[in-house]
Amino acid sequence: MTTVASGPPASGSAAVTDKGVGPMLRAWRERRRISQLELALRADSSARHISFVETGRSRPSEEMVLRLAEHLEVPVRERNSLLLAAGYAPRFPETPLDDPALDALRDGMERLIVGYEPYPALVVDAGYIVVAANRGIAMLLEGVPEELMAPAPNAMRLTLHPDGLAPRIRNLREWRGHLLAQMEREIALQRSERLRALYEEVSAYPVPEDAHDGEPAEPVPYFALPLRIEHDGRILSFVSSISTFNTPMDVTVAELAIETFLPADPATTKYLHSLAG
Repeated sequence: MTTVASGPPASGSAAVTDKGVGPMLRAWRERRRISQLELALRADSSARHISFVETGRSRPSEEMVLRLAEHLEVPVRERNSLLLAAGYAPRFPETPLDDPALDALRDGMERLIVGYEPYPALVVDAGYIVVAANRGIAMLLEGVPEELMAPAPNAMRLTLHPDGLAPRIRNLREWRGHLLAQMEREIALQRSERLRALYEEVSAYPVPEDAHDGEPAEPVPYFALPLRIEHDGRILSFVSSISTFNTPMDVTVAELAIETFLPADPATTKYLHSLAG
């Protein structure tokens, strides 16, 4: 497994906001398209109390802030921001990934992505920094310039940069659109300036005029949007799956994602196993 030191922590909204916890909770509720009554029913409260909290007429308890955040599916980092805005201490730590406390986590991720070989798999943080990758990913990245690989390589930059994988992706416009839409969703959720800057960078990369969403010579009934990428004169097809940790209690762990690439056709499966010997 290739392990890379993570970059600086991804920043969400400011740790302390001058808006107060009420408007912040209202913004999350509206983002989730949930009425005050529906949220109250979910949180075992009343619509009147939710209204008072949102308008600042009532200060929610620490337990209520966490309960509302849970039902609004607020990211862990943002739950700390809500607690701070309500006058409470942050509840969730942000442990560096190389801290001994996360040894078991790192070992588990390593076993998972190495066990997925010969298929590609990697782990990224909230800013799409690659923190771990297996030999399947290394195979796809063969020939990518060193300046894109270190330090702390970024998965979006590696994929969409004109000197990265982009020239090899046979359905670049389609795959690029998928990745940019994914980033837009994350920006709306995290409100991260670091992530927005990355989006502005990679979305500005030029797309070759001859880039097209070409179809294979023999149409394949794909069950999800494939990544069709050339390697050593062959066209490989993958569909990706992203996994996150269930009920994380640490900001770092909450923002990790494991992406695995499943062969989308028999030819890709056969080729990858032949490379593995």
